[in-house]
Amino acid sequence: MSLGVASANEVQKREKKPEVSGGRINQSDMARSDGLWERARKVLPGGSTRAAVWFSPHPPYIVKGEGAWITDVDGHRYLDLANNLGVLIHGHAHPDVVRVVQEQVALGSCFAAPTPHEVALAELLQERVPAFERIRFINTGSEAVGLALKAAHAFTGRSRIVKLEGVYHGSNDFAEVSDYSTPENWGNEPASVAAVPATPQGVLDAVVAIAANDLAIADRVLTTHAAEIAAVIVDPVPPRAGMKPLERFFLEGLRTLTRRLGMLLIFDEVIAVRFGYHGAQGRFGGEPDLTVLGKIIGGGYPVGAVAGRADVKETTAKDVASSGTFTANPITMRAGLASMQLLTPAAFAELDALGERLRSALTQFFDEQRLPMQVSRTGSVFSFYFHRREVRDYRSYFKLPEELKRTEAFFRAMLARGVFIASTGTVFLSTVIGPGEERIFIDACKSSLLEIYTAA
Repeated sequence: MSLGVASANEVQKREKKPEVSGGRINQSDMARSDGLWERARKVLPGGSTRAAVWFSPHPPYIVKGEGAWITDVDGHRYLDLANNLGVLIHGHAHPDVVRVVQEQVALGSCFAAPTPHEVALAELLQERVPAFERIRFINTGSEAVGLALKAAHAFTGRSRIVKLEGVYHGSNDFAEVSDYSTPENWGNEPASVAAVPATPQGVLDAVVAIAANDLAIADRVLTTHAAEIAAVIVDPVPPRAGMKPLERFFLEGLRTLTRRLGMLLIFDEVIAVRFGYHGAQGRFGGEPDLTVLGKIIGGGYPVGAVAGRADVKETTAKDVASSGTFTANPITMRAGLASMQLLTPAAFAELDALGERLRSALTQFFDEQRLPMQVSRTGSVFSFYFHRREVRDYRSYFKLPEELKRTEAFFRAMLARGVFIASTGTVFLSTVIGPGEERIFIDACKSSLLEIYTAA
């Protein structure tokens, strides 16, 4: 059966890059993507296997990535600032990663036995973050969250967990509770709200939601339910609480409370590990007992990990015996090692400086044009907000209908100008972005926003 896509040579011949300013990708010139969408509807539920990257009527189908650029089946080129939602911190097909993957494919892709490469990657992670006394790999960040929660249950003998309202921790029944609460159901204080219809009541009862940066609520909830709570799980830089670090007093307060009450403190650094050479905890503090990792530590291949205290990991190793056919496969381990070795302290500093240059330029533009907007940034990740209110938790982050409408319009306007960001308005920077890409991004932002506000 024909795949309906062109060869790499054919794609290269018809690659179409929009002009830096004024040029647009013609969305009607999507014949091959349209054809793939029609085929996908007949074999995939909803026509897709990834809800997080889907938008109406359908995204472009991508066939090539190189450096900071991707190309779709119709030959359109896009500056990629989504980078698979934070995975590709060195962009696409970095030569160092490609080399080790090609070497390993020729030697074998996976075995029913360990390889030296999982030891090497674990050693690198442990060297950078001393709190990673023991590390266990798994296949995805979602699986790693589930493994960390199981370890907390087994170690403490307690059955409930506490999480922050609106914070995403992957596709796990317990982690999904209160992911998407709304003003219609969230009440005066965070509550356990089902994210999936017919979620068992037992799952909802096992999860207690609290507000980010509200230590008074955390103290009351943890103290009241101390005998039942196994762990508190937080993202130290939650995207849905402003894409900025949790306030230090809150993290320090959680650390004090959980220690005093015999609970574990779990950090979800699946994204946040990218914020510093020593991870988010090395930059912002917090001293977690366990840390969930993913995304950049796999070098573009499926990965997850749980790292942390030796006593917790060793004690629960037998009771929480994780496995997985592709866990710690040598391709992922070697790609992850190569990618992480490229992330030197200097590389992190350069990414941070790039993020600040872009934030500063955009903020200046907002002020000059008197646009009701802001950019919230930590390190190499930032989000656009179509308002100027302070964001410090999920409820202040929650997008009003007009803000959602403008976020979607901005995403589509950027896509039409050949710049691919996350549909939520989030940008994930990479080390391969140069001055030319910076200029293209800023020009696209300015023209897209002027178009949106002029039309309003």
